[in-house]
Amino acid sequence: MVAGRALRKLRAITTAVQQISATNLHERLALTGPDDELKELGDTFDALVGRLEASFAAQRRFVANASHELRTPLARQRTVGQVALADPDASIESLQAAHERVLAAGAQQEQLIEALLTLARGQAGVDRNEPFDLATLAERVVASRRAEAQYRDIAVYVDVEPAPGSGDPRLVERLVTNLVDNALRHNIVGGCVVVRTTGAADDAVLSVANTGPVIPADALDGLFQPFRRMDADRTGQGLGHGLGLGLSIVQAVADAHNARVDTRAQTHGGLRVEVRFPRTCPPASPARAGQPTAGSVTNGAS
Repeated sequence: MVAGRALRKLRAITTAVQQISATNLHERLALTGPDDELKELGDTFDALVGRLEASFAAQRRFVANASHELRTPLARQRTVGQVALADPDASIESLQAAHERVLAAGAQQEQLIEALLTLARGQAGVDRNEPFDLATLAERVVASRRAEAQYRDIAVYVDVEPAPGSGDPRLVERLVTNLVDNALRHNIVGGCVVVRTTGAADDAVLSVANTGPVIPADALDGLFQPFRRMDADRTGQGLGHGLGLGLSIVQAVADAHNARVDTRAQTHGGLRVEVRFPRTCPPASPARAGQPTAGSVTNGAS
């Protein structure tokens, strides 16, 4: 009889757990009574279900947002094609313009699919472990963004020293690219971007800071959620809002490499993102130094 009374609560827990599935993750055991081992077990299970519910909800939002983002350029392509075909006075010039718009929508789809694949690879973890140097990756990325920086009238300053780490160099380069692109996109005319790498005792550190509109502190966490974009009045020059996946990919790649991401809104406006990778490789050769000029991408200290 004593054993039966002791196991009664355990049988109730077992029955409730069997009834909870993916369709009713909102339900909880909510055990009452003394704080014994069984209540601790029930509370632990409730916490686990809560995390699963949040994960399922985030996944559903992500699928819905991804579907919407993919459907928009498809609808644009179809509309442009239908309008061009229905025009009885269509000329070579109008058909060419319609074709260019269709190609532009296709390019947008390709960018989104590539970003989704990169996000998936980052969330799946690192399947290769090779040495990389954040300084080399940062210089390569900044050099590839020279034309865009000049077009946006933004000065980019690079202050790098060897910062070796290990992992997937392709994913890490994508992380650097997304941070630099984000810093350029969400900036102001005549602003600047500062890219630094340092080799700390135990970490390889990358930091990307930019000028720009003031970002509320309570908006920082949302920036790393998929398909979250800055409001139109915070995008600086209004030269494109991106796909809303850039910082999500940054977080996924950082998590896959056991790196820490520290994001701070600067008081004068703009954002500073610092990523610390575990340092496990020997130092690489030192980077070059130079003198920065406004509206261009150069090497040097800010």
